[in-house]
Amino acid sequence: MWDNKYSEELTERRMRALAGGGAERVEKQHSAGKLTARERIEALFDPGSFVEILSLAETRHPEDASGGKSFPGDGVVVGYGTVGGRIVYASSEDFTVMGGSLGEVHSRKICRIMDMAIQMQCPYVSINDSGGARIEEGVSSLDGYSGMFFRNTRASGLIPQIAVVLGPCAGGACYSPAIMDFVFMSRRAGKMFITGPDVVKAATGEDVSMEDLGGASMHGKKSGVLHFSFPDDEACLLGVRKLLSYLPGNSWERPPFDGNFRGVDNSYLLQEIVSDNQRKVYDIKEVLDCIVDRDSFLEVQDSFACNLIVGLARLDGHVTGIVANNPRVLGGALDIDASDKGARFIRFCDSFNIPILTLVDVPGFFPGKEQEQGGIIRHGAKLLYAYSEATVPKITLIMRKAFGGAYIAMNSRGMGADIVFSWPIAQVAVMGAEGAVGILYKKELSGSDHADTRRDELVQEYREKFMTPYIAAERGFIDEVILPEETRRKLSDSFSALRNKTLPIGRKHGNIPL
Repeated sequence: MWDNKYSEELTERRMRALAGGGAERVEKQHSAGKLTARERIEALFDPGSFVEILSLAETRHPEDASGGKSFPGDGVVVGYGTVGGRIVYASSEDFTVMGGSLGEVHSRKICRIMDMAIQMQCPYVSINDSGGARIEEGVSSLDGYSGMFFRNTRASGLIPQIAVVLGPCAGGACYSPAIMDFVFMSRRAGKMFITGPDVVKAATGEDVSMEDLGGASMHGKKSGVLHFSFPDDEACLLGVRKLLSYLPGNSWERPPFDGNFRGVDNSYLLQEIVSDNQRKVYDIKEVLDCIVDRDSFLEVQDSFACNLIVGLARLDGHVTGIVANNPRVLGGALDIDASDKGARFIRFCDSFNIPILTLVDVPGFFPGKEQEQGGIIRHGAKLLYAYSEATVPKITLIMRKAFGGAYIAMNSRGMGADIVFSWPIAQVAVMGAEGAVGILYKKELSGSDHADTRRDELVQEYREKFMTPYIAAERGFIDEVILPEETRRKLSDSFSALRNKTLPIGRKHGNIPL
């Protein structure tokens, strides 16, 4: 029999690791409305499934830095378990230990679990709650960040990566979430910024609050860094569980099929939602509710660039990526932010074998000096590039307007769409009829005593001659003109036929116009 001292010593070390920063700091964490690192792990993973590794790793600093104290776990919990029955790897920073600051051992633990996620081809979730680089460790802490960024980049497109910001995430630490596929933030405590308010004040003289500089609302509406926000830790982690239910484990797998889908065909309601009056707005989400499986649409970046809607849904139980113009905002026109938003999402879907459905009602790229000076040409090119590069099944439905370069950018036939459908009310042209008539018949109308009447006649004539979907169908740019009530069935049948599509690419990669 072994001497009891062995089990006693191990038990003592385990208890020290589980204690984190101690009862006082745990209470402070709770009083701030935040869970501890291990409580977050429990909320994310299936009950009893999490296996922690490197729990006994710790850093012992010199006395001049920390009084010779040691720090069990070194401010981060790492390990693996199941989420919805599938293996997921995770790290969870512990703010009760040295403010969750990142040092050499802390970063080494994160890099180890990331390496395991990549090798085992499983998703990785990073829970962030850290004061940043540990100053007393100097360049060692900075090198730790570089190792994480390197692995984030190597894992990109191979395994899904999800960042969850539940406390501060400042300085260089921000770039790990920025490289990952999705960023979640708690509206209660999540903060992300490169430089804090005090540094901004010293450098620029500008007074700015922590929330305006790096809160969830700002990143959700303005910067576009954020993909999902929730009121608190628990809600965020439940959101991560839901997102993972739509994603494959890696780039070789297909997304999980849900045999319990609730597929109700409400396509007969579409004519009531989308008017043949091209100027009448509607909410594209109401259209989606009639097409995809009930309650299956999970919108991504729901507060950013709302003129373009992106998200994941199920169609007959199969995961489908959605990209759709939203006429309620900017008439559904494409601008800089919408182009970036769409391109990023399309590339994610293509990386993880998620077919893409594109719903088109677009008047063009949004005009103006601000857009041109901001680089709409460069940003719009990202959307063009992403659609052209994507090899997953791609189906497009033209609902109403499809004008100019924006028609091309929204997955037209020439951009590689596998199948293009159109409703009979659709208009496909270089521009709207009013604008075209104003250019083509400028001289005739300027000298006419009945210019308004003649303009109306010419507009109607132009629409009938040059803009109907049948003209595009005759030339093979549209595969089939369908009635709204046929929409769900046609889309479902077409995606079924395309499910085994393969299109290998021989080159290493192209050069997307970033």
